[in-house]
Amino acid sequence: KQWYQRRVAITAGGEFGLRNKREVWRVKYTLAKIRKAARELLTLEDKDPRRLFEGNAILRRLVRIGVLDENRMKLDYVLGLKTEDFLERRLQTQVFKLGLAKSIHHARVLIRQKHIRVRKQVVNIPSFIVRLDAQKHIDIAINSAYGSGREGRVKRKRMRAGDKGAADADEDED
Repeated sequence: KQWYQRRVAITAGGEFGLRNKREVWRVKYTLAKIRKAARELLTLEDKDPRRLFEGNAILRRLVRIGVLDENRMKLDYVLGLKTEDFLERRLQTQVFKLGLAKSIHHARVLIRQKHIRVRKQVVNIPSFIVRLDAQKHIDIAINSAYGSGREGRVKRKRMRAGDKGAADADEDED
């Protein structure tokens, strides 16, 4: 029963605001490939050059994207990774956790409408994996209406209508 509740929680998109199950399957497939590589390397001898080289490469990559802690840099810990660890590193989740969006679904909309940038690059893919070093550079885009860019379409239209209304009022006073 418990495994079913956990599966439903992930696939329903609740906590991570996913669009469909394909997004979950994509993450699970990525995790499966990483775990398979780690399992294969664990079968080799400890001092095997291939295990040392490829193992360090996998560990470094996982630490850089923030899925694995630096104090847990062993292949054994790679086998313990969960789908949630990867879903946590998505741009959509990070935008919500930073408080730039009111909800996880609002975060997805902001990203798709090009209001979010990572460093200087505007990113419009909610599944973008945010690296650890880029996490502090997530911000509202410069040319976004939410930032210091020009006002949105509706606000500009209302301002124009307000100017016309004020001009009509001046003519009536004369």
